[in-house]
Formats: sequence, structure tokens, C-alpha cells
Amino acid sequence: MATIVEARPTLSFTQPALPKADPCTLVIFGATGDLTRRKLIPALYDLACVGCMSPHFDIVGIGRKPLSDDQLRENFQEAAAKSKDARNFSAEGWNDFAERITYFQADTADPGSYAQLARHLQDMQKQAASPNLLFYLATPASIFAEIIHGLGTAGLNRNENGWTRIIVEKPFGHDLASAEELNRTLVSVFPEESIYRIDHYLGKETVQNILVFRFGNLLFEPVWNRNYIDYVEITAAETLGVEGRGSFYEETGALRDMVANHMLQLLSLTAMEPPLAFDASAVRSKKVEVLSAIRPMTPEQVIEQTVRGQYVAGSIDGNRVPAYREEPGVARDSKTETFAAVQFTIDNWRWAGVPFFVRTGKRLSRSLTEIAVHFKRTPQALFAQEPDADVERNVVAFRIQPNEGITVDFAAKRPGTEMHAANVQLNFRYREAFGSKTPVAYETLLLDAM
Repeated sequence: MATIVEARPTLSFTQPALPKADPCTLVIFGATGDLTRRKLIPALYDLACVGCMSPHFDIVGIGRKPLSDDQLRENFQEAAAKSKDARNFSAEGWNDFAERITYFQADTADPGSYAQLARHLQDMQKQAASPNLLFYLATPASIFAEIIHGLGTAGLNRNENGWTRIIVEKPFGHDLASAEELNRTLVSVFPEESIYRIDHYLGKETVQNILVFRFGNLLFEPVWNRNYIDYVEITAAETLGVEGRGSFYEETGALRDMVANHMLQLLSLTAMEPPLAFDASAVRSKKVEVLSAIRPMTPEQVIEQTVRGQYVAGSIDGNRVPAYREEPGVARDSKTETFAAVQFTIDNWRWAGVPFFVRTGKRLSRSLTEIAVHFKRTPQALFAQEPDADVERNVVAFRIQPNEGITVDFAAKRPGTEMHAANVQLNFRYREAFGSKTPVAYETLLLDAM
């Protein structure tokens, strides 16, 4: 790009106050796992630091390992101190937060563990803990059903003194049949209004802003269709490998881990029709319309329109990194994909003939999550331009991470005596416009559930 064009001077906005969470006890299954350490605890700590948590908020970590409360707290402290999401971390602040954390050892496969957990929670309530219960399944999807059944058998799905809710992480099943079976299990134990099936991508500011950008600006919506858009690229690339989660990744792979949830959510928000209102039911129905319009592939089209790959050994920043098959917990002959690319076709009036290219992978050249909407070229190239510069094509890009924001590529005259066009860019960044206190995805989702 030749230059950055600022449409207006940077504005200063006052951040709206975040809502207060209800008093509750958060019970995390999989407390010693990667998700809890990297995402949940930093988000919860940050919410506590900005005053969103009730004084009657407690965390009970569930795991199989024999740990003391202090050992779990030290484990969490190490993770929070290293996390970029715990933006307000301090030793003093952590000590106040850590007092809320306790550990409960349990085997999720043992029905008796749930009765013991129920008694433990009752004892906590006698000591002034909140009767409101929020269960978070931060475990492998393969044991979701046994945890749900265990909670129901112990009566932990019912609560006469407050509310009870449950959060289920992706992947939600490993195919259609298992997803439907898991859903039947969930609704047979918990009422629908108590169930939170979450995709943390939907808590990201830029993802939520897609709807505002499209339906709150008359400038863009009239050209958001097959007449003006050539193709759409949706990319989620990571430089990291599986980072010790080999056993988990062997059960999922890139398609189930990313494409079937995060990537299709991004696709549906990009392609959906305007909802009648901005509420969960209306938005969901329009997203379902898009997903229903995706053209099923024949076996021959699967070969032509999809790519699966797996990373091999190499080096990053001069440091050797292992091949996927060398990672702990991974079979030496594993066929699990760490890279997946799919060309989707949407058979409806708005998007007929516009390909949606979706790709995701680990150990790639850079970390980037982005939706790039490529508009068609102008009918005629009137202006001289640099070699390989595609100035007749506009691109709108939603940068999900890093540096959340939106860019618009367009052509502008290069200064000089000749009519020479160059690519320039309008660049909106959340952090510059609204400051650094924008809540991260898990903070938003946890607050919604609490």
C-alpha cells in the first residue's frame, strides 16, 4: 500500500459502563486444562478488576488431579500473569481474586463424584456463597454427555434458591448425528433457557461490528451482493502448533475445530440478509437461511474444492518446531488435518456465483484472522498504475485479530503531473478509536451468561 488515509482525526469516546454480573458460583469442569488457563481465568480476573463481579462470586475448579487450593491458584496466577487478556494484572489484585478460587477433585466418569460435588456446593452456600450456579464444560467434547447426565442425576440441574445455567464449548459433537444426540441430552437435563452453547468468536468486537457495518451504513449495503462482489476470503491462520493439545486435536482436526463453527459463523454474518430486529432469534434465523443455502458437495466436488494438510517440522524465528506427528499425544501415522481450505457456494439471490474461500491452519507464516471482501474490477482500466497493482479492485477487510479493525482499499491519484493511480487504504482500528479497554471475547460471553 502506498499510504494510509485518515478520513477524520482520531476521536475520543467514553466507554460505556460494563454490566454487573449476578452473584454466582462458577463451576469449571476441566479447571487444569488449556482453555481455562489461557482464556477463562484471565477474562474472569479482568472482569473482577473492573468491578463487574459481585462480592459473592466464587470459582470452583473441577479436575482429576490431586491438587490443593493453593496449587490451583498458583497455576492460574502463572497463566494470568503471562496473558495479554489480563490487562490489569497486579500481584495485589491477584491476591484478592485468588481468595475466590477453590479446587474440587472429581472423576467425571464416577456418578458418585456429582453427589459429592452437590454436597460441597451446599456447604459453600451455608458459608454465604451464592445459590446461583453456572457450570462451564471446558473439557473434551467426548465427555460432555457424561458430565451433563452426572449433573442431572445429582439434582444439580434444579435450583429452588436461584438460577442454574450451563455453558457448552465447541466442538458440539463430531458430526450431525452426535451433535443432535448431544443436544437431546442437554435439553433432557437442562431447560433451554439455561443452556449457553458458545462460540467465542461471536464475542469479538469486530465480529459483532460486521452487522453494524453492513446494516448501519447505507454506503455499503447496496453493493453487498453478486453484482459488485467478486469473491470473499475468510482466513484464520496461526503460527502456533497444537501447543500440548495433541490428544484433543486428534479428536477434532482443523475442520471440526475451526471450520464447522468459527468460520461458518463468520461466513453467515458476512452473507446473511438484514434481520427484522437486532435480537437473538431474528439474527439466528437469518444465519440459518444462509447456512441452508450452502450448496452440498458431491464426492468429486470435495476433491476439487477442498484441501487438507498437516504441518511438518521446520523453524520459526530460528527455533526448531516439531512436526504435528511429533507432538505429544499425536499418533505417528496421524491423518488429522492441521490445515483446511474449502470453497463454499451459496445458492441464493444475493450470492449466486460468488465463491466464499474459507481457510484455517496452524504453523502458518503469520497469525491473522480476517474477512476480506473483494469487489469486482472497474469495467475499464482508465489510469496508469504500478506493475502488479490491482487498483481497479476495492477490498473491505474485517480484521478479527490481531489489531481488531476494518480497512477499505481504494484507488487514489498519486501526486504528480500524470494521472497515475495507486492503492491507498482507509484504516479503522478499535484500540485507536475507543482505547485499550475494549472487552475481550470471553469477557463478553461470560458476562452474558452471568
